Amino acid sequence: MSGAGKAREPEVTGSEAGSFEAASEERPPVSPQVVAAWGVHAFTASGVIAGLLAIAALIAGDFRMVLLWLGAALLIDGFDGPMARKAKVTHYAPQFDGAILDHVIDYLTYSVIPALMVYRFGLVPLGWAIPAAAYIMTTSLYCFGNRDMKTKDNYFSGFPATWNIVVLFFFIFWSPAWLNLLVIIALGILTFVPIKFIHPFRVKEYRPLTIAMTGIWGGLTFALVVTSEPGVPPGTNASAVYWAWVVICLYFTWICVRRSIRDFRDR
Repeated sequence: MSGAGKAREPEVTGSEAGSFEAASEERPPVSPQVVAAWGVHAFTASGVIAGLLAIAALIAGDFRMVLLWLGAALLIDGFDGPMARKAKVTHYAPQFDGAILDHVIDYLTYSVIPALMVYRFGLVPLGWAIPAAAYIMTTSLYCFGNRDMKTKDNYFSGFPATWNIVVLFFFIFWSPAWLNLLVIIALGILTFVPIKFIHPFRVKEYRPLTIAMTGIWGGLTFALVVTSEPGVPPGTNASAVYWAWVVICLYFTWICVRRSIRDFRDR
């Protein structure tokens, strides 16, 4: 066969060559700032390792370890945004889109793995595991593709596909399978309803209190998960921690409901 030894190099037109040169000129030279920007991207990418370890725990049937690794991924996701803004990654690493990277990892850890948990651990009635998992994955796609997901006041518009938090609630509340299924259906519908869900770090209203509450909530959640025992509701051995955790959850619920009601009144 003629030419089988080597593929023909594609010809580069003058305009294409000019665009390549322009692109290379736009890239800043290697500097501590460039290294820092790529370091932030590497930190974001480490979330996929936490996701992999969560999947390994899922296969092993260890609900508690799945939650802990998803918690690690959540921490990474919480810190990488402020780090990216401080490191000015769009300026010092303009050829790489950290937002797309973040979305890919978030879809895995916020939606896909929790959906698999619903299937693996029988969190819904018999025969509903596959439909429920598929429902979670498909409704989440709208959330991640929705350009209007964030409002001007930095709330989420509609349920923000935080299914990792939902399965955590199933675990801590020890809720029955039929109730879990109803919650999944309702939250999937709320993905398309413009009600407000708080972003714990970016919403300016009550921000200092909300950030403090988020930190306390994270610590209480960790304590409940770590001290839990197989076959025993998490709040049984740490009732004070459990009720403090519930109170903070009610605080976040109050903010979301209050802001949603005000938004509907203003329309």
